[in-house]
Amino acid sequence: MPYVKTRDGTELYVKDWGSGRPVILIHGWPLSADMWDAQAMALAEAGFRAIAYDRRGFGRSGQPWDGYDYDTLADDLADVMAASGATENATLVGFSMGGGEVARYMSRHDGKGVVAAALIASVVPYLLKTDDNPDGAPASVFDQIKDGIREDRARFFRHTFIPAFFGVGWVTSTVSDDVIDLATRTATMASLKATLACVDAFGKTDFRPDLASFGVPTLIIHGTGDKTVPIEPSARAAARGIANAQLVEYEGEPHGLNATASDRLTKDLLTFLGAGGARAA
Repeated sequence: MPYVKTRDGTELYVKDWGSGRPVILIHGWPLSADMWDAQAMALAEAGFRAIAYDRRGFGRSGQPWDGYDYDTLADDLADVMAASGATENATLVGFSMGGGEVARYMSRHDGKGVVAAALIASVVPYLLKTDDNPDGAPASVFDQIKDGIREDRARFFRHTFIPAFFGVGWVTSTVSDDVIDLATRTATMASLKATLACVDAFGKTDFRPDLASFGVPTLIIHGTGDKTVPIEPSARAAARGIANAQLVEYEGEPHGLNATASDRLTKDLLTFLGAGGARAA
C-alpha cells in the first residue's frame, strides 16, 4: 500500500492508520477517503486500525470505464480487506453511497470477517420511488442531478449539491466556505464517467434483499434534516429491516453530519466499537 490492485486491475488508493481491530471506512459520493479524516484519526488514537480508501473513479484511485455497479464495488471492498489483511474482527462503516457497499458485501461475500457494521447517512435500503417504495424519490430527481453535472459540474457541486449536503442555509451547525470549496475540489477530481454512473448506482439499486444478510450488530446514524438522503426511505427503513440494528437519529442534522456533527459522530462510533458491538468474535 497505499495502493491496492483489485481483481480487475484497478488501483485503489488506501489510507491505513493505527493498529488494532480494523475499521474500514467507505466514503460517500462524490468525495474521497479524506472525508473520514477526523474519525480515522480518533479511531487510530483510540487503538483501532482505521482503513479508508478512495472508491474506483474517485479521489486518487484509478478511473476505469466500467465497474460502477455495487457487485463490483463490493468486490473492491473485499479486495481492500484481503490486501490489507483486515479479514478478521472487522467493522465496516459506510457513509451515504458507501452504505451500499457494506450491504452488498454482507450479502455477496457472506459478511466474511465482519463482526459489526455501521450505516451513516446511508442510501440503504432503497432510494427510488416505486409502487412498493412510495417514500423514495422519483427517477427524475436522479436525472436532474446528472443533467446538472453534465451542464456545469463545478458550478453544480459548488452552488447546489455541496451546500445542500452540509445544510447551508437551514442548519445552525453548518460548515465554513473553505469546507465547501474543499469538497467541491474533491468532487471534481473524480472521473466524469464514475460521477454519473454512481448516481444510477446509489439512486436505483434496491438493497432490501441484502438486509437479511446483516447478521452482526449494526449501528445506523442519520440526520432528521437530511435533504440529500431523506431519513424515511433510508435509515428508518433499514432499521426496520436489519434484525440487530440500533438507530440513532441526529435531530436537524443534514447529510454531511460527518462534518456538522463530527465530534458526536466520532463519540458514537467509539462507543459502539467499545460497547460490544464490534468485539472480537
